[in-house]
Order: sequence, then structure tokens, then C-alpha cells
Amino acid sequence: MVYAIDISQNFAPAKITTIATLLNVILPLITAGAALIFLVMALLGAFNVLTHGDNPEAVSKGYGTITFAVLGLLIVIGSFVAIRIIGNMLHIDILPV
Repeated sequence: MVYAIDISQNFAPAKITTIATLLNVILPLITAGAALIFLVMALLGAFNVLTHGDNPEAVSKGYGTITFAVLGLLIVIGSFVAIRIIGNMLHIDILPV
């Protein structure tokens, strides 16, 4: 015979009650993920530059990879700053300092 389990006593209630709380959880994860992607792309581009030193086409491709990695990281940092500015303008504590 199978009995139902009462989960109300086993699990804590949800702690995400507002959009600001949700952003406090999601934004640092996205920023950390973007930093990891930047690191991988920059290392890949640097590896291509170092290993294909005699091939100018491959070296320029490596430099392009590094350039796009830096550009992507700047976009992520810019969006993070924009969210902070919008939160301050609307007097919403989106992210703690």
C-alpha cells in the first residue's frame, strides 16, 4: 500500500517572493557564467595565436576571438551597471551593495 507524504513539514517555503529577490539570485549566476565563458574564449584565442604563429590567417582569427570575448564581457558588465542605475532611479534595491 502506498501512502502520500506530507511535504509541508519537510521543505522550507519559497524564499523568492519578489522580482528583486529573483534578480538577486539570477544576476550573480549569469555574471559568473559570463566570466567563465570569457576566460575560456580568451584562453582559446591566445592558444590559437601562440600555436599558429606562422599562419597569419589563424593568428588574426585568434585575435578576433579575443576581441569578441572582451566585447562580450563588456556588454555583460554594461548591462549589470545599467540594471543597477535603473534600480537606483526607481528606488528599488535590486542588488545589495
